[in-house]
Amino acid sequence: MPSTILIVDDDPHIRQLLIFAFGKAGLDTIEAADGEEALAQVERHAPDLVILDINMPRMDGLEVCRRLRATSQVPIFFLSSRDDEIDRVLGIELGGDDYVVKPFSPREVVARAMAILRRTAARPPAVENVGTMRHGLLSLDTESWSAQWCAQEVGLTVTEFTILRTLLAMPARIFSRDQIIDRFRGPGFALTDRTVDSHIRNLRRKFADVGGVDIIETRAGIGYRLGGCSGTAPAA
Repeated sequence: MPSTILIVDDDPHIRQLLIFAFGKAGLDTIEAADGEEALAQVERHAPDLVILDINMPRMDGLEVCRRLRATSQVPIFFLSSRDDEIDRVLGIELGGDDYVVKPFSPREVVARAMAILRRTAARPPAVENVGTMRHGLLSLDTESWSAQWCAQEVGLTVTEFTILRTLLAMPARIFSRDQIIDRFRGPGFALTDRTVDSHIRNLRRKFADVGGVDIIETRAGIGYRLGGCSGTAPAA
């Protein structure tokens, strides 16, 4: 069965351009003209990938991405007329899989979308929702996507929560940065080591603010693993 691509853009010309390009590549398409219609189309058709414009009336693409990531891991490919680094970074941090700036080549969008579909087809099984996961003073509720330290709520992004859930699922294992990326995006996902390091720093800062000073350990030259989660600072 061919993959189904949801194309979300308020410009009908762009939607038709991409529908034609994906049709030539043998992929089925559905479309939406705004964010609210996009969410309805995802619920109705469960597409394999969402091409998502950022600048749209009523609900922009970043908000659509936030809402989708609360319940879905469908790959998201951002389109935007913006070229600001903050938009690219925010889109990726919210859970986007790729990003292209308008004007774009339809052939390039199709080629990059196909690459995303190949990666997600090879994606390792996600960690199942197992309810509450605990280690020391840390607990994660995988159904409500909430994190607590000593019963105190800690606000995390989807990516931060997913990294922490990966470490918590196997607390004795040391994960390389590439393995962390592969665990939640599939092999070959275009995140850099520095991006992983940035998410780890954010996790440490957020938990340190509530006393979680030993949330994640660094193993020099290897990667990261879950810390003792006892609230005791690791020895220097």
